[in-house]
Amino acid sequence: MNPIAKQLNETIRDSNAHIYQMLSQVGKSLFFPKGILSQSAEAKQKAHRFNATIGMATEKGRTMHLSSVMNIISGLEPEQALTYAPSFGIPALRQAWQESLFKKSPSLEGKQISLPIVTNGVTHGLSVVADMWIDPEDIIVLPDKMWGNYNLIFGVRKGAQIVNYPLFNAEGNFNAEGFKHVLESEAEENGKITTILNFPNNPTGYTITPEEGQAIADILGEIASKGINVLAITDEAYFGLFYEDNVLKESLFARLVGLDPRLVVIKLDGATKEDYVWGLRVGFITYGCWSEGPITDVYEALEKKTAGAVRGSISNASHLSQEIILKAMKDPSYAREKKEKYETLMQRAKEIKRVLSDPRYSDAWDAYPFNSGYFMCLKLKTVDAERLRVHLLDKYGVGLISIGKTDLRVAFSCIEKGDIRELFDTIYRGVKDLEG
Repeated sequence: MNPIAKQLNETIRDSNAHIYQMLSQVGKSLFFPKGILSQSAEAKQKAHRFNATIGMATEKGRTMHLSSVMNIISGLEPEQALTYAPSFGIPALRQAWQESLFKKSPSLEGKQISLPIVTNGVTHGLSVVADMWIDPEDIIVLPDKMWGNYNLIFGVRKGAQIVNYPLFNAEGNFNAEGFKHVLESEAEENGKITTILNFPNNPTGYTITPEEGQAIADILGEIASKGINVLAITDEAYFGLFYEDNVLKESLFARLVGLDPRLVVIKLDGATKEDYVWGLRVGFITYGCWSEGPITDVYEALEKKTAGAVRGSISNASHLSQEIILKAMKDPSYAREKKEKYETLMQRAKEIKRVLSDPRYSDAWDAYPFNSGYFMCLKLKTVDAERLRVHLLDKYGVGLISIGKTDLRVAFSCIEKGDIRELFDTIYRGVKDLEG
């Protein structure tokens, strides 16, 4: 094992051995290399005559560039737009995003969390987390209503076993009892358990209530207190898009940080949906851990390992994308513009609830509970979901996503409010076509 990795492991183990135990074999071996990067950093500080260390081209003391490229980019210099970013992410954006986490979740006040590491979107962040923390045959507990890419990231690529629990109970609330039962039964055989908590949920658009959030925290704390190492990953890609008053509007991450020595919490989020910049691919990984003493050294060690995983996969996320997000966050109109887009999405969600209250649809489907995010799901009563999806596409030019035999996902994020009634009338017509 590389000596740098050994030193990082010792730092983590000396503070909280349970964190070290939860790292995957890859995670234990990861480190941020010195080599070219550290030598280039030294040269940047001291090489006042010539600096021939880094693989970028310069011209007359500036970043070499094509005018045909820079003419498209307004408000940024070539050094901000075209150069490599650090594998950790540009420092100013990391700091700004961390500050935003405390503003969005006041319950974090007084708690110490890591400085976020920048990833190439949330999907890449999940893949980095999988490299760091998941070994083959590890158990990952997920709801039955889950984003399909989890299987590729954790099941196919890492060889983990995904075990599901029903997301909703009979009353249409978060199924805390089912969640606890699956966690406890799997934890008994393993000694380590991982769960991904995805709220707002993809595909259903459901976010837990404050009471349900507390129930989740109590369950994870109880399991950890029994000697089980618990890794809780909060996938909050759609954070902030909450459309009802009775939902948990703070990050679940905030309730879990520091809860138990055996509980490691990892928050995945990003500008992708929060700032409506899907193709810029800017995501973040933030850690929350318990430590008997100062936690700063542990976080720095985890950040270095995480940056090593980024370095070893994509090298670094786009500097241009990061600078765009940072510049936008500092813009005086940023908060107002975000609120305007949020209001648009909220009005669509409310219109769907109004339309679906029409009893004429009741023989065709039930709607799963939804209160946030981009999506909602229908549970079909009489026809196969894939068959209906294809029929709607071929006959009516309507595109939806089928999930299993009964579920149909509707992305209202891309449907105008005025078109919602027509959309569901068309879906209903398609059901009747197939019934006939």
